[in-house]
Amino acid sequence: MNPKIISEEPMNIVELRKELERVKKRDSEPGFRTNKTIEYLNDFVKLKPEEAKKLYEEIEKLNIPRLKDIHIHKVVDLMPSSAEELKVVLQGYTITVTKDSIQKIVDVVKKYMKK
Repeated sequence: MNPKIISEEPMNIVELRKELERVKKRDSEPGFRTNKTIEYLNDFVKLKPEEAKKLYEEIEKLNIPRLKDIHIHKVVDLMPSSAEELKVVLQGYTITVTKDSIQKIVDVVKKYMKK
């Protein structure tokens, strides 16, 4: 059997946890990797699904040039709380974002930080 990729879409860890919970309910005995991944996500996911969706939408509404879905999902995953942290997050991509845009993103993320 040779599986084929039908489509590829980025998702953040909040969405991944939700999807894995669905798989866990569907399968009578989820695999070792599924359980370990869910454990990891439970330790590191900082937002509820509704909050993650709202944060994603708010960042998307900023209409920052060259900022794509994959970049926004990474910001939602890592929740950078400063401009320096956001620069580190975006360093892995070939993207240039202005200081003003970086600050706008950080300001939106800070609204969703847990106190």
